[in-house]
Amino acid sequence: MPSAMEGSEGGEGEILSYEETEDDNVSPTDLSELLKEGTKESHDRAENTQFVKEFLKGRIKRELFKRATVALYFTYSALEEEMDRNKDNPVFAPLYFPLELHRREALVKDLKYFYGEGWKEKIQCSEATQHYVDRIHHVGQHEPELLVAHAYTRYMGDLSGGQVLKKVAQRALKLPSTEEGIQFYVFDNVSNAQQFKQLYRARMNALDLDKNTKERIVEEANRAFRFNMQVFDELDEIGRSLTEEAQDGGLPAHDGKGDLRKCPYYADKLGEAGAGCPCHAAVALAKHPLVQLILAACVAVAAGAAAWYSM
Repeated sequence: MPSAMEGSEGGEGEILSYEETEDDNVSPTDLSELLKEGTKESHDRAENTQFVKEFLKGRIKRELFKRATVALYFTYSALEEEMDRNKDNPVFAPLYFPLELHRREALVKDLKYFYGEGWKEKIQCSEATQHYVDRIHHVGQHEPELLVAHAYTRYMGDLSGGQVLKKVAQRALKLPSTEEGIQFYVFDNVSNAQQFKQLYRARMNALDLDKNTKERIVEEANRAFRFNMQVFDELDEIGRSLTEEAQDGGLPAHDGKGDLRKCPYYADKLGEAGAGCPCHAAVALAKHPLVQLILAACVAVAAGAAAWYSM
């Protein structure tokens, strides 16, 4: 196993030349093992959220994927800002790999693809994502020794299950083979994901941390998983409120039933104070006795004309 600072530092502008870094004699007290065992339950729960299960089945619509990408943008912007802040801090410096891992610029490319050049004015941080972002900033500024928990939770997942999601999204959304829209999942400067993860774990294990700090890092990693699950649940809620047409970017439809405030056309397209939903207006008008009488007369006239024409 290499020492904590051995090899390229990731910020030197070169792709790492990875060595085999997995130790056959990993100790149960190593941080990587504590994190693996200590977050197993959280990991399983995250994988079983409705949003993730639907995603893995290829049931992810374009609008929802766009919103997920927005959430990732705000999350990684915060995470990488705090990583940059602590790049020389001994409690995090060995894990600073901006060239290999940083995702913000890749997410900017994805947002430009989905929203166009004016993407910044078209997105906003959701409530669940903002809670996650606030915690990351708190950790980076006040408890930097816990930053490893957030980096571990995100980046190791991106290099593992994230690669599965990349293929699912590309197929389900019919995205270009040139990987536009899924740059987030593309790690151009990681030549071998498995070896890089081994190197990353080795550097985590080489951090000079006492038992109490390691326990706090595991606790923080579980907290990070909870933040991610809250974002997933929020996205799932949004997904349920979107019609199929709206999810696919088309014009939403309404059947004239239910609460006026929940009419997609009324809420999303009109948005004017005091404006009424045209779906409800049409249905209400059709129920008026006078209108029904006129409609019946029109039908009778039309039927008479048709009969006369066919004689």
